[in-house]
Amino acid sequence: MIQLFMKIWAANIRKLGWLIILAITASTYSCNQQGRGFALPQGNIEDGKLAFVGLSCNQCHSIGDIVWQGAADGLDLHVQLGGEVTLIKSYGELLTSIINPSHKIAKRYQQVTKTEEGMSMMENYNQVMTVEQLVDLVSYLQTEYKFSMPSNPYLY
Repeated sequence: MIQLFMKIWAANIRKLGWLIILAITASTYSCNQQGRGFALPQGNIEDGKLAFVGLSCNQCHSIGDIVWQGAADGLDLHVQLGGEVTLIKSYGELLTSIINPSHKIAKRYQQVTKTEEGMSMMENYNQVMTVEQLVDLVSYLQTEYKFSMPSNPYLY
């Protein structure tokens, strides 16, 4: 009986070992190697909040206690940011949304935020904002999203 138990235990340990090796290998060699080694410094949340207002992001967006002002051109586009979400926005996703807003437009805003060519109507700030402002802004935005468990997690 003990010999049978030892054989079963040894077989399971070998399987577990292979699973650990596979997991380490998969995490080391992901499909997309382009982002490997890319990391930005920690941003300042308060400076990010100031950058949000300073860059006039609140002409089209509201977030937390920063209210939407509306654009000077009369375009009444209001995109709410932050709040409770069932999928957390990663640092990379927020960064991409700022520097390449046409990359992914939320489904609920596609009708009102896309041009005829399918591009985002969001102004390109890449020539205006500093890297420090970008890092601070993303750090601020991250703090404004709160994860909320979906009411039916089997749908996600």
